[in-house]
Amino acid sequence: MLLEQNAQKTIRDRANLLIETMNAVRDYTSTQINPKLASRLKSEEKFIPQTVPAYSAREVFEGLRDNPEYQEFFYKEATLNPTNLRDRADEFETKVVENFRSSPKLKQITGFRALPGSDMYYIARPLVVKSESCLRCHSTPELAPKSQIATYGDKNGFGWQLNEIVGAQIVSIPIIAVWQESQTLRSLIILVLGIFLLLTILLNSLLIRRIIIVPIQKNCKGVKKKLKGEKIRLDLNISRETKLEFGNISQSNER
Repeated sequence: MLLEQNAQKTIRDRANLLIETMNAVRDYTSTQINPKLASRLKSEEKFIPQTVPAYSAREVFEGLRDNPEYQEFFYKEATLNPTNLRDRADEFETKVVENFRSSPKLKQITGFRALPGSDMYYIARPLVVKSESCLRCHSTPELAPKSQIATYGDKNGFGWQLNEIVGAQIVSIPIIAVWQESQTLRSLIILVLGIFLLLTILLNSLLIRRIIIVPIQKNCKGVKKKLKGEKIRLDLNISRETKLEFGNISQSNER
């Protein structure tokens, strides 16, 4: 039970670290990249996606997934009406977004989700339109940069309102790797406890033989010789002063 709780905590910590990292990327794009390139959006014929926080976060995460250790991890800004259709929420993600919309004070949803090939732990946070600058590209097609319309069309990603929850930021990580680590740790603990128990049994056996069995064997041999009429002094290696039964046996046999 304790190992399972530790595994769940490890999963939550990883998910929280990843989503906080993506938020840092979004903030960096919004405060340092977007202001420097915003003026070029109206004049450029080709849209500059690097000015979009969601695009930057997604691309950084995809770079992380190039590492084999993270290739089964997923990040998505699941949106009900996205400009880029790769961000469109599926049925499960739509339910998550609707939960946030129906409970505006809800800040985070976590849980488990079954996907083909593995079970995933996910952490989701609401995506809220907090800045007027977002409406430059998402209010109406007429106000959007022409390069955006040329790239993504004028049918998707419009009609957003200030302070509206338009999607959910979702990080999904596979639980199998963490469970495997937990099982490995459990096996190691069982092995160590087994070795400790075996050593304890062996040590107890040696002590019992030295303290109990050997003196009794000497006692038996001495008694047998006495019964045969041999003149010997019983040496039982048991203290006469002890109040245990062995002390009584020793004194009785010598008498």
